[in-house]
Amino acid sequence: MTPGDWYVYGAILLLALCSVITRAGYLLIGHYLPLPEKVRRALRFAPLAALAAIIVPELLPWHGSQLPVFDPKLLAAIAGIVVFRATRNPVLLIVSGMLTLWALRWVLGA
Repeated sequence: MTPGDWYVYGAILLLALCSVITRAGYLLIGHYLPLPEKVRRALRFAPLAALAAIIVPELLPWHGSQLPVFDPKLLAAIAGIVVFRATRNPVLLIVSGMLTLWALRWVLGA
């Protein structure tokens, strides 16, 4: 092995160690460091914020420095939300959203 190989393997090992420490650190010593109530309340919104950060760019795609462009996925998502609010059935949410998306793509020729 060349010295460059040892450098790469060492970097991978150190990054893996940092990842394990940062991810498992709070689980291992978290009971010694209680979080303030404000932080706990704020952390309850982290999954919702992550989900919104994934979904919103998919529904409103941006191209360069332009404004968001229209995408049939947005109307399909709205249709799915309306059906879900009325029925509370996740299967109907998926079916209605996909049928709406396919219908819009067929009508718009996209």
